[in-house]
Amino acid sequence: MAAPPLPPPDPQFVLRGAQSAVHALHFCEGAQGQGRPLLLSGSLRGLVHIWSLQTRRVVATLDGHGGQCVTWLQTLPQGPQLLSQGRDLKLCVWDLAEGRNAIVDSVLLESMGFCRGSVLAGGLQRWMLAVPGRGSDEVQILEMPSKTSVCSLKPEAQARPGMPMCLQLWQADSSPRPLLLAGYEDGSVALWDVSSRKVCSRVACHTEPVMGLDFDSQEARGVSGSAEKTLAVWSLDEQQALQVRGTHVLTNPGIADIKIRPDRRILATAGWDHCVRVFHWRTMKPLAVLAFHSATVHCVAFAADGLLATGSGDQRISVWSLYPCT
Repeated sequence: MAAPPLPPPDPQFVLRGAQSAVHALHFCEGAQGQGRPLLLSGSLRGLVHIWSLQTRRVVATLDGHGGQCVTWLQTLPQGPQLLSQGRDLKLCVWDLAEGRNAIVDSVLLESMGFCRGSVLAGGLQRWMLAVPGRGSDEVQILEMPSKTSVCSLKPEAQARPGMPMCLQLWQADSSPRPLLLAGYEDGSVALWDVSSRKVCSRVACHTEPVMGLDFDSQEARGVSGSAEKTLAVWSLDEQQALQVRGTHVLTNPGIADIKIRPDRRILATAGWDHCVRVFHWRTMKPLAVLAFHSATVHCVAFAADGLLATGSGDQRISVWSLYPCT
């Protein structure tokens, strides 16, 4: 007889003290000279907490969104700067150098939707930012830190994909042209060439809005989740055409977030059913169901060393060590 599957592990530890639902997570690597990364969390009440994973306590609290939910966090590769996006229609740029936590710039957003921004590092001290635009179906591309408008990406009238729900800027190794993957309200995923402002390809992945996507640029393969109970795996060929490669049916509907681990071995999904599901990325074989939280899991994040953090409506952040990186 085959041995029964091992039960899923317990979290390595749990962080309590967010004081409201956790909607955004991001690991800040090599910060403040620490061996372990810092973990940043964004809450429903508009606060950003910076957690030490050594002491497992909050080392700083950032209050820049007027009590409105923080939906997205991202650090910039050029230095200790943090971006935080809130439902107050503001994206804040924070200076975290040498223990500081000051807002040094902000971008006023045009859209109240659920769509999180995306960044692409450029040359020295320059980077590109994608955010939802003024029109309900538009994506605004800005050059930062100058806040110069690069373009507005608006679908053709007959496409009617609805609002952009999730964005990922990236660049192919073979070309300097910035590309944008966008998941839309109608369940489609589109690839935009930012320079030409044209859609290279669009593919219908879901019948419900795309709530999260992630892309493996080395394998030219991505994954998306939606309000329905299906994950879609899709690929990009050399002609920049998107193609659905397969789907994976889940037990319950609703994916709030999805992330591929940096070593591209596993991925994790945040579920409306309070569960985090872990899959083998190459085969999409289910590996574990982490049923720790008691409310919707809103966000998942991986550290470079493979550590997984999950944030939930139960106001807790759980941190897991699964399938160690080789």
